[in-house]
Amino acid sequence: MRNVLIVGLSADDRSRAVRAAVPLTHTLCVLDAGTLPFTRVGDVAFPPPPFALVIADVDRAFPDRQAGGTRLVLTQSTYLLQKWIDMLGDDDRLVVTADREALARCAPEALQRRGPWSAFDTVDLDVDTNDTSRTEPRDPLQAPRDAVCPVSVRPLNQLLAKAFDVGDTAERLALCQEATSLDPSSAVAQLALASACREARDGAAAREALERGAVLAPDWEAIAYESGKLWLVYDDLPRAREAFQRAADLMPTFSSAWSNLGATLGELDEPDAALAAFRRALAHDPHSVTLLNNIGVVSRQLGHFDESEAALRLAIATSRGFVFAHYNLGHTLFLAGRYDEALRAYEDGRGLDPQQNRRQGCRMAMTRLATGDAAGAESEFWSSVNGAPADEREDLLLEAYEIGDAIFTLRPGLEPHRPFLDRIGAEITKSE
Repeated sequence: MRNVLIVGLSADDRSRAVRAAVPLTHTLCVLDAGTLPFTRVGDVAFPPPPFALVIADVDRAFPDRQAGGTRLVLTQSTYLLQKWIDMLGDDDRLVVTADREALARCAPEALQRRGPWSAFDTVDLDVDTNDTSRTEPRDPLQAPRDAVCPVSVRPLNQLLAKAFDVGDTAERLALCQEATSLDPSSAVAQLALASACREARDGAAAREALERGAVLAPDWEAIAYESGKLWLVYDDLPRAREAFQRAADLMPTFSSAWSNLGATLGELDEPDAALAAFRRALAHDPHSVTLLNNIGVVSRQLGHFDESEAALRLAIATSRGFVFAHYNLGHTLFLAGRYDEALRAYEDGRGLDPQQNRRQGCRMAMTRLATGDAAGAESEFWSSVNGAPADEREDLLLEAYEIGDAIFTLRPGLEPHRPFLDRIGAEITKSE
């Protein structure tokens, strides 16, 4: 049985459409979107199955007001919805409504069908002219009294919802501190405080809050995940790896735990383990171009060129505008000795790249050299290198010289063009 996302028209229209999405045999269990991030699944007394969890204006469950790239995991849709989906029985379903524009702002992954959103069918009332809910005289949430099972909202959850709805970091921190004072035994409050402290650049206080939370809820994957993110801030990769592995083990369907584990393992120079983690992440987020790109890169590092190419081509098919998938495909094809195809991939990436990345421009130039177009290679290379800061310029020259030397070894017929490589060598010597 599929879950349902209802968008379009007005909030009242979407509410009227809910009943049509739920079989009459199902009890409606209404959850409050604003406090949903701070409501643990185990704290809800669900009705006997089959039932439907109904969340109106679900975009309110994903506040994104934190600064500096900080985002509490509880407010991320790919975690929150996956957590609730995991507890559903085979005949239960989740029905949510949302304002399309609001959802696109706070959870763009929803409209990209990322992670748990791939388990939803979308009802768009703006285009579904056959929908009769807009003329239905009654609100389906006012169904027979025994068919609705509203979940009570705790004052603590309301306070935390308020904290993450404000835009000021200091105010959010103060409200989270108030929440922990209101209920010191709440692992949710401690986790929220840890995120607010990290946003405020107080790593020590964040770590203390996470430690308190871990004592209160030792088997909660959200605390392990937030701990992993904090250890990354401290650049403690072994502890980050341990935390992300713990989060993934506790919630195997949580794609971000696996993807962060994979990235950490990559930094620790464990490519085989990193690739395995990325594959686990992709199983629960098959439309992620980032994961496909990472699988392509790590597969290439391991010499698995066919798998690398397949992953990168799928990333491009999923999102043609994802520039680095084109560049990485070019690099994979270059290492496989397929220079003409590699050049086309680089050119595709270059045409889509508003930043005109210098390093990729240099690699494209060396690929052009490998195809035999030395004049084009020289023009592209020096236009990319010239204007780069001194340190970056030297790095680009060194990489290009290494690539060029390998090209001349593999393709001796290009020897007449060696003066190009000699000029690069001379520039390196000049900069020393």
